[in-house]
Amino acid sequence: MFIQEVNSKIISDSRREKTIQVELKTYEGKFISSAPSGKSRGENEVDPYNERGIEISLKMFQFFCKKIIHKNFIVKKVDDLKELVEEVKRFETEYGRLGGNVTYALETVFLKAGAAENNKQLWELINDDANKGLKPRLPMPIGNCIGGGLHSKLVKGKRPDFQEFLLIPREKTFSRAVTLNIRAYDQAKRLLKTSKRNDEGAWRTNKTNEEVLDILRKVATQYNLEIGIDVAASTFYEKGYYNYKNKELIRDKVDQADYMERLAKKFNIFYVEDPMQEEDFGGFKEVLNAISKNKMKTLIVGDDLTTTNIKYLRRALESKAINAIIIKPNQIGSMIEVKRVVEFCKKNNLQMIFSHRSGETMDDAIADYCVGFGGHFIKTGIFGRERLIKLKRVMDIEKNLLGRK
Repeated sequence: MFIQEVNSKIISDSRREKTIQVELKTYEGKFISSAPSGKSRGENEVDPYNERGIEISLKMFQFFCKKIIHKNFIVKKVDDLKELVEEVKRFETEYGRLGGNVTYALETVFLKAGAAENNKQLWELINDDANKGLKPRLPMPIGNCIGGGLHSKLVKGKRPDFQEFLLIPREKTFSRAVTLNIRAYDQAKRLLKTSKRNDEGAWRTNKTNEEVLDILRKVATQYNLEIGIDVAASTFYEKGYYNYKNKELIRDKVDQADYMERLAKKFNIFYVEDPMQEEDFGGFKEVLNAISKNKMKTLIVGDDLTTTNIKYLRRALESKAINAIIIKPNQIGSMIEVKRVVEFCKKNNLQMIFSHRSGETMDDAIADYCVGFGGHFIKTGIFGRERLIKLKRVMDIEKNLLGRK
């Protein structure tokens, strides 16, 4: 893969905030990638940009690009990025960190170009590497239906404390699953009697967590869906306590774990993400133990707890804290590390959820990564062009696979 040009610029994400876009030109054509931006970020995520800001990262990156123009790279699998990674490391040692968003966008555009050079789609390149060419499994969508927490503005002075209230189909085809989520999303609007959306296109409300779950359960029952929550507990954890502002009450660690269990049991919740603050591996374990004792098949999902980092993932598994993990490639800023996380999950039977961020772009690579790596679920919004393009990409892959039969 001969590098003719590498260009980069700052673009706006779905929150109208700045992010990075990279364009790579080879003899196969032009390839573009951009990085999403997280608003609710785990403490252990890599910094998205240089400590001096995105503008400095961009200037540094543009200087770095001059060093790789007119070089040849062989990219037939994810591990072939090592040569590029070494170039980045040498540069960062001398000039400072580019940031996880920059390295993610750079590696993604290289993988896109590498796939084209090998007459493959991106998911095929990943699948042939990660799954040894075996038929890929299509994921199910996890749709953000009703929002709260940091992603939502107040409605009449209040909002749910939990960040996301989710719908999860169990269908034979991805296309059918997406259709059901959209119909259920519209029904939720009617029950909430609202038309206001948050950062991720989810409905905004001033209702309590329990009131929202009651509505979500009604919608899910009507359309035969599972329900889930992204608690994002770290966002309302202060000085050893969980401060619930909608009902104005405080819970300690023991009460929080018990509350998570009671909610999961009462509302038959299938998916619970970040039920405890991000450093509380023991608290996660308590929740998972309680769920297991009740013989519930609920997923206890690590996101801020694990930040797509093999170090924290190993600790979570050793602690028996989770049975599923969120994978956000720009949390770690390295596709080689993402592959290590995927391999670890497969070896230890952990469910994988490839996820968008609250500030999204029109890049749909996360869909290819999810299918290629064999993700069980893809978590994205139900509404909004930056969300729908990812769902559409999975549907296009599904059509492609069905056409091969």
